[in-house]
Amino acid sequence: MYLKIKFNHKWMIKHRDNDKTPVDMIICFIEKKKSVTPFIRTMSELRYDDKVVEWSESFVEILQEFLKLKYGDDVDNYIDICLYEGDLTALDSVKECVVEPEEILTEEDLDEIENMFENGEFEDLLQKIKSDTDKLEDKDADNIDLKVQSVLKDVSELVGAKEFKALALEVANMAEQIKKNNTFSVFANQCYLFSVADGYGYTTCLNLLSRLLESVDICKLNNHRFNEIKVESKKASGLSGYLRMADNDYVSLISYDISECMDNTDSVEFKSFLRSVAKFADKNIVVFRVPFVEKDVLAKLEFSLNDLLSVRTVTIPPFGENELKVIAQKEFEKYGFNVAKPAWKKFFERITEEKSDGKFYGLNTIFKVVKEIIYDKQLSNVNKKSDNKLIVSRDIKLWNKNIPTGSTSGLEQLSKLVGGENIKKRVEEIIAQIELSKKLDIGERPCIHMRFVGNPGTGKTTVARIIGRVLKEKGVLRVGNFYEYKGRDFCGEHIGETAPKTASMFRDAYGSVLFIDEAYSLYYGDKGSRDYGREALDTMIAQMENHRDDFVVIMAGYTDDMEILMKGNAGLASRMPYTIEFPNFTKEQLYEIFVSMVKSKFKYEESLFEEAHKYFSNLSDEFVQAKEFSNARFVRNLFERTWAKASMRCQLSGKKDIVLLKDDFDLASKDNEFKINTPKKMRLGF
Repeated sequence: MYLKIKFNHKWMIKHRDNDKTPVDMIICFIEKKKSVTPFIRTMSELRYDDKVVEWSESFVEILQEFLKLKYGDDVDNYIDICLYEGDLTALDSVKECVVEPEEILTEEDLDEIENMFENGEFEDLLQKIKSDTDKLEDKDADNIDLKVQSVLKDVSELVGAKEFKALALEVANMAEQIKKNNTFSVFANQCYLFSVADGYGYTTCLNLLSRLLESVDICKLNNHRFNEIKVESKKASGLSGYLRMADNDYVSLISYDISECMDNTDSVEFKSFLRSVAKFADKNIVVFRVPFVEKDVLAKLEFSLNDLLSVRTVTIPPFGENELKVIAQKEFEKYGFNVAKPAWKKFFERITEEKSDGKFYGLNTIFKVVKEIIYDKQLSNVNKKSDNKLIVSRDIKLWNKNIPTGSTSGLEQLSKLVGGENIKKRVEEIIAQIELSKKLDIGERPCIHMRFVGNPGTGKTTVARIIGRVLKEKGVLRVGNFYEYKGRDFCGEHIGETAPKTASMFRDAYGSVLFIDEAYSLYYGDKGSRDYGREALDTMIAQMENHRDDFVVIMAGYTDDMEILMKGNAGLASRMPYTIEFPNFTKEQLYEIFVSMVKSKFKYEESLFEEAHKYFSNLSDEFVQAKEFSNARFVRNLFERTWAKASMRCQLSGKKDIVLLKDDFDLASKDNEFKINTPKKMRLGF
């Protein structure tokens, strides 16, 4: 059983000039009656443990009577005396306990204590207690300072997030003023608007903010610390219930994700919701969250919120490559691993693959990739009976197995491609023009953004990768990485999100090749009521012009669709002067692609190629020239089906080595998706 005595701050200020403060009076009284000193003493609170004394309700009554004698009958309104069971320092979970009275306060007791104060008998005792409790108070203050310092240290270690760091420091510096002037309601009246993309540390910031509020002791947060709530536009008015707190001793830190309401902030439902926020502002810290959006969109949203609330905006921009490296390095080191300098290039190739669908979740993606690499490294260590904790390039696996590697030059790789003769010639012309402009020093380097037009499976992506390597080898590109996206990957989900998202994806590709497949989808739009394709195109055009000498943008798609895209966007067409056409492969070229796939992966019998040549030769011209024909993808699918048949055959026969046979190809080519030459039966009738 523990004793806690809490004082009203304003009431204590009124008595601060007394010879003996109420805190001193109580300490002396308890020392006289129980011969114990407080476990913790501050200007607003005393705490006693039960190591020496067994506290009771009757003693609490005696103490209350003494205080009434000294300060009047209304003293109960300013001094709260409670008994608790459990951990004295964990006051959130303590439980009040009631015990039967065991002592009675007498008039002699009161007189004796009064006399002791008057004749100075307690002066020596008071000085001793003050010395002891001041040490405790200093220790308690040091603990608080250490907590604040600990939180601020964690804040300072965040990568990026400059505006949040400034906010945290401001709160820490203002805390004493808020407590001194009792102005928490003024502090709580300010709401926050965070503009931050998914995975860039928003929840971490909320956690740090809640810890900071607790450590500076300006409020007590509820047990949940903070709540994150997704606001649906049509249901905004029904969320005010989260703001009503049953326990007046605690404050709620509530985060509202209002992304879906960004273009509907003037609605009746949303304004009703904001009025509820304003009504309960003195009992809540409210944080609004939207994606990382354009400054003008954010300013418009802030203006709308400021109709009813005081709002401070905190922007957390997406991480650049250097920041991502710092984050990844810390994560590797947390598990005791290090990364060799040459391996970082491979690491970021892996991150590029993660970004390839237009969705990248910042910290979450980095942590996922780091853990995957460490897992694979440990598995390798088990096989090698090693304990090596240095991550090298071979420890990092890439998804795409078709990325050109090795010492072969880019132009050599281009010349080895089936049907790549004309494309190689076109690429050489482009590079020759660039090299000549550099040699003659004629000013700005010519724009080298390109259009790749042709049907699916004609090698556009493969050639784009090789071009990146060639331009790096020729000194045209300083980095030479390859970034691949689809057109709609650049579009955001909410108003104002598309432009910064597109700009960020383009920044990643500076010094490299940015390949955009199905680029025409940006112009056609989608079936939604709001299309962000035009916004993405406008941002792309600006990036392509402003950084024309630092990267290459290649847009790819069907010939007709790309023509429509260029005609509808004159600014885009003028910045993409080079067009490389990718015709459908001939039947002979399709056969050559199949042969190269087989020879690079498996053992085979020669009769397999005879059967394959017969199959490809019998493909109709109409079929292989159709717009929908997938060319090399069709061949790859047939190749994979062939070795799948061979694998099953070898498993059933108990053979370990897979050898591709004529029968394997024959079975694969008879599956429905490859039966393209079966003559249709003539139907009778009309």
